[in-house]
Amino acid sequence: MATPTAPAELVDDHAAHSAAGDLLRALSAPARVAIVLSLQNGAMCVHELVDALHLNQPQVSQHLSVLKRSGVVVGTRRGREIEYALADDHVAHIVVDALVHATERREGKP
Repeated sequence: MATPTAPAELVDDHAAHSAAGDLLRALSAPARVAIVLSLQNGAMCVHELVDALHLNQPQVSQHLSVLKRSGVVVGTRRGREIEYALADDHVAHIVVDALVHATERREGKP
């Protein structure tokens, strides 16, 4: 499998490096990874995420706040609730690739 390379214009772009670091920090909590995975199939309200992830509402809301500030998720008001969705598919790909990588490492694959 070929390793992706960054476009030449991004190699020395410190602002892009900073933004990428911020994104990776936002994804650093297992609960936030689980939220991203849950949202890759479509938008969900907080109560749906609470039920799916078996976390309490304040925890889910706090993690969504971090993901929203980092631009990972967007919220859309639907009546009295807010539906959260991934801002784009890139983040889901990053999370899935990280999970595949971690699983391969755990299984002793190079």
